[in-house]
Amino acid sequence: MLGKAKTRLAATVGDERALAIYKELLWHTRKIATQVDANRLLFYSHFIDKKDEWLGENFQKHLQIDGDLGQKMAAGFQIAFDKKASKTLIMGSDCASLTPEIVYQAFEALDNDDFVIGPADDGGYYLIGMKVFSPTIFENIDWSTASVFPQTVEAIQKLNQTYATLPTLSDIDFEEDWATHGWDF
Repeated sequence: MLGKAKTRLAATVGDERALAIYKELLWHTRKIATQVDANRLLFYSHFIDKKDEWLGENFQKHLQIDGDLGQKMAAGFQIAFDKKASKTLIMGSDCASLTPEIVYQAFEALDNDDFVIGPADDGGYYLIGMKVFSPTIFENIDWSTASVFPQTVEAIQKLNQTYATLPTLSDIDFEEDWATHGWDF
């Protein structure tokens, strides 16, 4: 994965440090996920590593489909709902401030609203959830831009659905994002 992980971050810190930060973020995400009482699905981009730290007893492992980020998320939600989930969340792996409490808050929000979104301060989101499979909210989104969150909210509103928002957190995309958390390079 050297040279492929956290490429925007690697532009200033180098490929090796970017990969190390990526691995730390994955460790954090795994820790948060295992602290939440839920069925956990894990999606791999190229192949399923059966011997990695994401133990099969804690995670149901799947391979992502080809496509843009929206198509991948829609397919992930489809799989979860096919498994009879009553409400489902997808969380990214690049939010160092995510806590189990925020994940539980997201699940609770779905008791009252159709969707829940955890906005990131860069205009995207670190978490999105729904209680009815609605893949159209991922269509016509300018991924990896500051427009992702507002375009997603607009798509939800076009469906005449309700949504709740979580606290705004930082994604780790650039060197200053990592430094903001007080972690050393």
